[in-house]
Amino acid sequence: MNAVASAKPRVAVIFGGRSTEHGISCVTGGSVLNVIDRDKYDVVPIGIAQDGRWVLEAGDLDRLKIADRVLPSVDATLPAVSLEQRADGTELVFTEATEATDVLGHVDVVFPLLHGPWGEDGTLQGLLEMAGVRYVGAGVLASAVSMDKGFMKVVLQAAGVPTMPSIVVTAREWARDAAACRARSEELGYPLFVKPARGGSSIGISKVHDASELDAAIEEAIAHDPRVLVEGFAAGVREIECGVLQMPDGEVRTSLPAEIRIGGDHEFYDFEAKYLPGEHTEIDCPAKVDDDLLARMQELALVTFDAVACEGLARVDFFVFPDGSLVVNELNTMPGFTPSSMYPQMWGASGVDYTELVDLLIQQALSRSTDLR
Repeated sequence: MNAVASAKPRVAVIFGGRSTEHGISCVTGGSVLNVIDRDKYDVVPIGIAQDGRWVLEAGDLDRLKIADRVLPSVDATLPAVSLEQRADGTELVFTEATEATDVLGHVDVVFPLLHGPWGEDGTLQGLLEMAGVRYVGAGVLASAVSMDKGFMKVVLQAAGVPTMPSIVVTAREWARDAAACRARSEELGYPLFVKPARGGSSIGISKVHDASELDAAIEEAIAHDPRVLVEGFAAGVREIECGVLQMPDGEVRTSLPAEIRIGGDHEFYDFEAKYLPGEHTEIDCPAKVDDDLLARMQELALVTFDAVACEGLARVDFFVFPDGSLVVNELNTMPGFTPSSMYPQMWGASGVDYTELVDLLIQQALSRSTDLR
C-alpha cells in the first residue's frame, strides 16, 4: 500500500502508556483530540496499551473520560502500529505479525501526552529522536532529569535554584541496610514526605508523621519505583504553580500563577484531590500575589526551565514561605493537560485559551530541527 498523502501537517497524538498514570494520560489525550483543529491538521490518535502495545485508537472522546470515578484505558485489541523511518521521512505503519506491513501515512509531528515512566522520562523522546520525527515538549535529557526528582534537585541546586532538603533511598540500599536508610531519613526531621522518585499524579506518596510510619511509606514508594525520594516537610507554605511556554519563534514566556489550597481530609495534594470530583480542593487562578512575588516567581520559573534544558512547555511548582522566600518543589515537562488542569487554566488566565495552547505547542514542535539542538 502506498503512503497516504496529506496536504496538512499530520499530527500523531499519543496517550496511555505503561506507567501507573495510564488512565490520566488517556483523559489528557481525549481532551487534546477534542480541540485540535482538524481543518489545520490531519490527526491520528495512537494509544499505548498498558502492556506496551501501540494501537491505532478510534479517538472515541466519550470513552476517554473519567466515568463514575473510573479512569479510561487504551484498547489493546485494536490494530497494532509503529513508527518507521524511511528515506522520505517517518511513516506510521500497521505492524500485525501475520500480515504484510501497510503504510498508514507520513507523520510530521508527535504530540506525546504520556505521564510518568516510559513516556515522560526521555524513553519515548529518544525513540522519536531516532525516528527523526519532531515532537511536542522536552527532549531526552530534560525529560529524564525532570522525571527523576532526585537528579532534578542536583541539577537545580547546581544552577542556584533553591529546593527542599532531601535524600534518595534505593530499593537495593533499603534491602541491604534499612537501619542506615532510616537514620538518613530521620536527619530531615518529622514530618516528611516519601515518594517514588520518578512518579507523578501523587501516586505512591505518603506523608510520614513519625518513625512508626516510615518503613511502610518507603515500601509503598518502592512498590512503584526502586528509587525513592525522602523529602523534608515545608511547613506553613503556599503551594503556587507557574506555567512556562516556548513560542514557535523560540521566545519563552511565563503565565500568571495559580494557587492550590487543600481542605477536607487531605493533608497534601494527593491523587483524589487532583482528579476525582467531590473533593475539597480550592484553586485561585490567578493566584493572589503582589507584583514583587510575581516577578520573582516568573523569573525563577525561567531559570528552572533553562537549568534542565527544557523545551516546549513546563509547569514549575513552588513553595512560598511566610517570609516570601521561594523554593522550587518540582518541574513537570508534561503537566496535567485537560482543560481543568492547572497548566491550561494558568494560560487561560494569561490570555491563551486551551485550543490556542494546543496549536502553539504543535507549531513550536514543527519549527524545531530533528538534528542536535
